[in-house]
Amino acid sequence: MGSNRTAAASQGRGAATPASLPPLAEVLGHDFADPGLLSRALTHGSVPRRRRGAGDDYQRLEFVGDRVLGLIIAERLYRDFPEEREGALAKRFAMLVRREALAEVAGRIGLGPHITISKSEEEVGGRENPAILADCCEALIGALFLDGGLEPARRFVEAQWRALIEADLRPPEEAKTALQEWAQARGLALPVYREVERQGPDHDPTFTVEVAVQGQAPTRGSGRSKRLAEQAAAARLLEGLESQGESEGESEG
Repeated sequence: MGSNRTAAASQGRGAATPASLPPLAEVLGHDFADPGLLSRALTHGSVPRRRRGAGDDYQRLEFVGDRVLGLIIAERLYRDFPEEREGALAKRFAMLVRREALAEVAGRIGLGPHITISKSEEEVGGRENPAILADCCEALIGALFLDGGLEPARRFVEAQWRALIEADLRPPEEAKTALQEWAQARGLALPVYREVERQGPDHDPTFTVEVAVQGQAPTRGSGRSKRLAEQAAAARLLEGLESQGESEGESEG
C-alpha cells in the first residue's frame, strides 16, 4: 500500500528506510499522498540536520498529533459514556492521552524499528524508550491528519485505542486526586509536592518528586514529566496508607 511513493520519499539517510515504511503504511491504513510526512514523523531530533535532507524531525508533527488525538478521544468518550459528568470524562481523557498510553500503542504496532535515530541514541536503547515511542506515535497521528484529514487519523486512533477505552469501564481516579481527597477527609492540609532531582538530557529528562502529607513520611516518585512524577509519588504514598490500614485492621482483629 503506497510502497512506491513511500520509498521514494525515504532515500535520504535521515529518513526511515524504504524497506521499513511500506509495512507501517499498511498498519496505519492510509496511502500517503505526501510520504515525506510519514518519513518526518519517524525522524528523531537526535539525527543531525545534515542527514535529514530537506525534511525535519517529528516535533512539529507531534504538536499537531497531540491536538488531533485529544479531539478524537474527547469525541469518543462523549459518545461512549453519556451518563458521565465532565469530571469523570476528564479523568478518562487524561489516562488515554498520556505518554504511557501512546507508548503502549506504539509498542503494539511495532513502531520502534521504523524510527530513524542517531547512533548514540540507538546505543542507549532509544528505539525502546517510551518517551520517543510516544512522541513518534503522536507525530504519526499528526501526519495522518495533515495528509488525509480527520478521517484517516480517526480510523487509526479508534482502532488502536479501542482496547484502552474498553479495558476499564469505571471512571479512573488519579493518584493525586485520591491523595488530596484522603487529606481533606481528615481535615489535613493539602499534599505538598516538590521536585528533588532531575536527570538525563534536556530532550528526555527524568524527574523525581517528593510528596508530603501531615503526619506521614514523605515519599518519592519518578517520571518523564513533573506531572507523572507527582502521580507516582502520590500513588506510592497511597500504597503506604493502604498498608497501614491493613496492618491496623489485623492488629484490631
